[in-house]
Amino acid sequence: MQTRWEYRSFVEAQRHAADALDHMSQTSLFESFQWLEALHRHCMPESAADILHVEEGEARAWLYLAATVGRRRTAISNWYSFGFRPVFNGDPDVATRRRLVAAIMQRLAKRVSRINLYPVTADDGTLDLILNALRSTGWFAVARAMGINHFLDIKGRTFAEYWSGRPGAVRTLVKRRGRGDPFAFEVHHAVTDALWADYLSIYGKSWKAPEPHYAFLRELADAQGRAGTLRLGFARKDGIPVAVQLWTIDRNVALIHKLAHDAAFDAQSPGTLLSHYMFREAIDRDKVLRIDYGTGNNAYKLDWMESRRTLYRLDAWNPRFVSAWIPACRSYISGLVGRLFRR
Repeated sequence: MQTRWEYRSFVEAQRHAADALDHMSQTSLFESFQWLEALHRHCMPESAADILHVEEGEARAWLYLAATVGRRRTAISNWYSFGFRPVFNGDPDVATRRRLVAAIMQRLAKRVSRINLYPVTADDGTLDLILNALRSTGWFAVARAMGINHFLDIKGRTFAEYWSGRPGAVRTLVKRRGRGDPFAFEVHHAVTDALWADYLSIYGKSWKAPEPHYAFLRELADAQGRAGTLRLGFARKDGIPVAVQLWTIDRNVALIHKLAHDAAFDAQSPGTLLSHYMFREAIDRDKVLRIDYGTGNNAYKLDWMESRRTLYRLDAWNPRFVSAWIPACRSYISGLVGRLFRR
């Protein structure tokens, strides 16, 4: 027996399901109500939330979507998200999870014509879980490889043991550029206005485009600081900040959210030296089991990471709506052509 609820805002969900949310046992930062609410409020303010909540006995499932154009729905996620998936609590088994997600998709089929979700992981079973739920309830669904996630499993090593296995070029670079201790390094577990001003200053002098959602990142830093899980690292030259990295620690996993350095110091590699310091702190001091570099297939990540996995975009069309027929057919034909050329 399944009980279903649908909420059109995070306020409504919190008001009517406070008990369920208080007892949610998340497996990652990116599944928490607080992360999803802040991401939607800061980064997707033009779209209404569409939150699906299903219960079967003590097992619960949530799917956090946003309404876009017409009857379309998209994941509440963006480039800050390392993954997107249904959120469970009550520790349901695989069969129960399948029933819960199918119930969500069946409910959506009554009023939604199209869904797109990204980034979805496959190695943990999430992609198959969602695809099977969609197809079993009448949706036409396809998955496409769209991104890469790099990560490092520590496997009981000390930092020295890990570092000895890095490519010779990066070890030589760190040794050469680190002679004479040209920078002072620090890691803060809480953020202040002065530290945040330093963060913004470095970004303004870096090679990166301005962030569109600094307020979201500041809220993340504040929340993680209160929880004791923030790791805000700086490299300074004569007291002046020249490189910054924003990490958090989430259940024995270090998450690398943002990094930048002052482009005027490129020749001295402050970003690389700060990474060396941050990795050592995470491995030897925080004793993390994994370091996750998030989304993006940047070449420099290969110097630090040892594993990678594919991130998928999942698109689904509801044949109950005529407006979904043509794009569904186009997607099907595109998939056939792609498979032919890959042979």
